[in-house]
This record gives sequence, structure tokens and C-alpha cells, in this order.
Amino acid sequence: MAVLLFPGQGSQSPKMGEFLFENFSIAKETFAEASEALKIDMTKLCFQGTEAELALTENTQPALLCVSTASQRVLIKEFGINAEAAAGHSIGEYAALVAAGSVSFSDAMRAVRIRGQAMQSAVPLGQGGMMAVLGLDNDQVKWLCEWTEKNSKHTPISPANFNSPGQIVISGSSECLKWLKENFNAELIPGSPKRAKLIPLNVSAPFHCQMMNSAQEKMKEVLSAISFNKPTFPIIQNFNATFVSDPNTLRQNLISQVSAPVLWTQTMSLLLEKNLTFGIECGHGQVLKGLFKKMDSEKFHIFTTQSLDDLELIKNHLDFRKN
Repeated sequence: MAVLLFPGQGSQSPKMGEFLFENFSIAKETFAEASEALKIDMTKLCFQGTEAELALTENTQPALLCVSTASQRVLIKEFGINAEAAAGHSIGEYAALVAAGSVSFSDAMRAVRIRGQAMQSAVPLGQGGMMAVLGLDNDQVKWLCEWTEKNSKHTPISPANFNSPGQIVISGSSECLKWLKENFNAELIPGSPKRAKLIPLNVSAPFHCQMMNSAQEKMKEVLSAISFNKPTFPIIQNFNATFVSDPNTLRQNLISQVSAPVLWTQTMSLLLEKNLTFGIECGHGQVLKGLFKKMDSEKFHIFTTQSLDDLELIKNHLDFRKN
């Protein structure tokens, strides 16, 4: 039994998923299904697309969902993986719902394509952004955002991704972020952190904050027209970092997720509390593995799906656990 974990934006790169397509028929079928759903050649986008093309949000989100779904289908069909829970980081939550049979893959592909377009168009280019804050805890980051709004006379700015202890991403207006970068002084923050750093991120929009409200309304319309079934295993959702199985709650939390922060640190804490420490990052990259390592490198055992060697490691680990 394993926890299936699905990455979000930032994990994409050219040739993503190509080795799955070349080696497993179920992966070929998945790419074909995704291409049919969107009337887009997903193999061309994922295997031949440039970094710039894959960085476009309307391309990133369906590409990630396609590769993540191909990964989990290979694990289940070819390696007999049994999932006991799943969680996805932001757009990765759609892949978790597909894996659990709550939402059909075709419906999810169409939804994330619209989600990407809606999030990109919600804020004119250059008027919003995101910034990584390193070395501060949750309360200190919340204080920093409130302090910035009060003193800069600009809004909004708020926590967007609680990625791991000491790594939180904030999101908001470009004016807020620019003012904060120019006026940041760690000594002013309660608790006087010894090490604190701000890193502007190269993103196209201010995701997971109130500037995404129009995109959230669009996704309410889209997701309300999609059937949600009871998942075959519980999903830990970004919105509340709790196990959810009720279809209506899954839908509502997925809608709210667009403008709400991603509670990934809290998700990892829940998995640790429940002793669910064997996980597989289904999809391209190993961003999530890195976050789990920062959370607790000794207790968590997170495997990735980047190559045939990675899949062999998972198989060997499962065989060892059985014996």
C-alpha cells in the first residue's frame, strides 16, 4: 500500500513522460485519451514542446495531468500498486481525483485546460507575481504579508503555498511584492529570525490568492457540470489538509482551492501523524520528494517515477516490504 503523490506547476520540462510512452501500452493509451479530450497532440506538447511552451499555464496544467495519470496507471497496471490515499500539489489534486476514480480523466483534462486559461487571464501580465520566503514560520509569513499591506498601501499579498517548514510562497500584486523586496528587514519580524530570504519566482500570474477570484468563479461553473464520484481511497485536499471522500465536498474544495493557499506542509504532517510514510511521486520531476525530505528525511520514504530504474526501485521496495 502506498500514498500516491502528484506534483504541481514547476515540475514540467521537455520530454516529460516520454519514457513511459515508449515502454508501456497503458501510457500510450493515456496520451491518446488526453489528446482526444483536448483535440491537442499531447505527445508533441510533452515530448517536443520547449520550456517556454510548457511554461504557459494553459499548457502546463494539462501536460502535468496527462503525465501524472500515465504514471499512476503504469504503477497500478504493471506493478500492482495499491493506493491507500492520495494528495496532489495544486493542479496535482486533479490527478489524485482521477487516480481515485472520483473524476473521469477526460473531464479532468478539459477542466484543467480551462483552469489554466482562466488563471492566466484573471490578472493582466505584469500586475501580479509570487515570491518564495525562506527561513520564516507560518505566523511570521502571515505577519509579513499584513505588515506589507499596511505599510505599502497596496493590496493584496498573502501566503499561497505552505510547501515545507521554512519554505512558504507568497502571492499578490506586483506593487506589494516590489515594495516588500525593497523594504524587507528580517529584524522587524517577531521572533527576529536569524536567516530569512526572499526569492522572486518566474511565474506568469499570482496563483492561490484573492486575485484569482474570477478564475475561481469560472471553475465553479466548469466543475459544477462535472460528475464527482466517491473516491476508491481518500484524498487529502489542499484547501483543508484533511482526508475527504464525500463527492460534494471534493468538488467544493477543488473550487475553493483556486484562490486559497496550498496547505502542503499540513498535508505532510497529516501523513506523518497517520504513519503513511511510503509514497510515490507520480509524474514528472521530484519536487515533492524534496519537500518530504525537508519535512522528515528519516521517516518518509518517497519514490519518484522518472525512469525505468525508478520503477524497478519501487518494485524492489514493495517486494522487500512483503518479505
